[in-house]
Amino acid sequence: MKFSTTVSSALFLIASVSTTTSFTPVQSFGVHRRNLLVTPRHATVEPPVREPETSDRVRQVRDRFRKASQDAANAKGCVAQDDGDESSWWRKPLPEDNDVISNQRPLRVVIAGGGVAGLVTAAACHAKGMQVAIFEQASQYAPYGGPIQIQSNALRALERINPVICEEIRKAGTVTADRVSGLKIGYKKGVFLGLGKQYEKGDWLVRFDTLQPALDAGLYPTVVVDRPVIQQILLEHGIPEKTVRIKSRIANYEELGPGKGVRILLEDGTVAYADVLIGSDGIWSSVRRIMHGLDQGADGFAASGAAGGALNEAEARRMAKDSVLMANNANRRYSKFTCYAALTEHRASNIEEVSYQILLGKDKYFVSTDGGGERQQWFALIREPAGGVDPEPTPENPTPKLTRLLQEFNHEEPGDQNGDVWDDFAYELFKATPEEDIKRRDLYDGSPLLMQGWSKGQVAICGDAAHPMMPNLGQGGCQATEDGYRLAEELATVRTTKDIEGALQEYYRKRIPRTTIIQALAQLGSDLLVDFDKMMTIPLVGPFFLFMTQVSMPFVLRFLYTPEF
Repeated sequence: MKFSTTVSSALFLIASVSTTTSFTPVQSFGVHRRNLLVTPRHATVEPPVREPETSDRVRQVRDRFRKASQDAANAKGCVAQDDGDESSWWRKPLPEDNDVISNQRPLRVVIAGGGVAGLVTAAACHAKGMQVAIFEQASQYAPYGGPIQIQSNALRALERINPVICEEIRKAGTVTADRVSGLKIGYKKGVFLGLGKQYEKGDWLVRFDTLQPALDAGLYPTVVVDRPVIQQILLEHGIPEKTVRIKSRIANYEELGPGKGVRILLEDGTVAYADVLIGSDGIWSSVRRIMHGLDQGADGFAASGAAGGALNEAEARRMAKDSVLMANNANRRYSKFTCYAALTEHRASNIEEVSYQILLGKDKYFVSTDGGGERQQWFALIREPAGGVDPEPTPENPTPKLTRLLQEFNHEEPGDQNGDVWDDFAYELFKATPEEDIKRRDLYDGSPLLMQGWSKGQVAICGDAAHPMMPNLGQGGCQATEDGYRLAEELATVRTTKDIEGALQEYYRKRIPRTTIIQALAQLGSDLLVDFDKMMTIPLVGPFFLFMTQVSMPFVLRFLYTPEF
């Protein structure tokens, strides 16, 4: 009853706020044309058709990832904290006698966090003629887990911000909407007293069509792109050189009065000034901690969007413990899952038929997606308490992460600790992955900030700082991209600095309904997967769950893939 009521309420909200519009697309990279479709709004969109990747394409994707990763490690396009440049605009106090925004006196925006959310927001503000600076606390960009999905709605936001960025990301990306996606049962499974279908391991439970909802809305199909490639595209095409200042963590800020801007203090003692401060510094946001008056322990290094996860194994162990404490202080929720993730250079056995799949099991599940360049990105989510770490490698067990995963998803008799023998696909990807490429982190999200809000005075938050969500829908980065677009649109209406507070409140008002629904759907999906095994055992409940999932997904995807946000 709770499940059906929640789904019904979510679908009602989705139906209430979904809209579509039209646009003129350009050709996708790596696909060829077939019969044209005409959407209800008369937008002509060409659906992609899967073509096997050539050796040249594989080499191109892998080489670009390696180069972008190296550029990120070398902080290409960024500036170190000790560059000694005293001419930066943000070092100067704001003029007290000039609050009128013009070409000669542009709006000055400082952004905390140089991950995807911060870079997109900076690109959007720069495109509107604002002066922008990014303060990133990490010393380098370090991708966690490989590529990320840039779904159809995020591509539309990028296209509106800067068409060149959108086209470069699409060229670099691999289309995933041209093959089947969905949920599978991970192991042989019956139901109570045999009153229902006997599921064999690898059986499809639900299949999703992620292409048609995008075509219906006149949007580009979803692509998957390496995180460092996205970052380098945004640095190159979105903002001026050296807009990002690394090793620069915000320690505190104070508002100087309505329309008088913000004074920002960095941990190294540097003082910065801005008309607007935007916190895009992740789930453990320092800006949010200060804005909402949270305890000092509510933020930490793990907040870094640019870091994207641990830089090394020692840091991963520290972050696992720190995150437990930060979650308590920051009112964040532990999802009950720890996540192992990797990107492996391996041509999957089902690559021509499947782009994305989830193998469901008892207290765990396995996710895989095409990463492009004959690589697979995979995630193994296991239900356990927060703060756990893996044993140190020993001569007897030199690969503790891999050893655990092969046991948890054992594809041979006697199976895992529950006696379940898993589908071979998880094993296939584990065996293709070196131990050192496997990363681990606990997954956290948070409740919508309906009462606290996303802005206060001349300060606002976006991305994971405002609406952290589970990865089930692949919308975390996409919603951050929408945030960046909407923030810039509202700030572009500012005529005097006294208009800033109202513009930031309008940004929150327009974004909170949509992100609240998406957070709820992602959390609902995660919570249901925790109890999936129990539901599938109970007569009527399992089939009802699958039926509701299959029926609701087209509505969910149409809501996600809207061109208006």
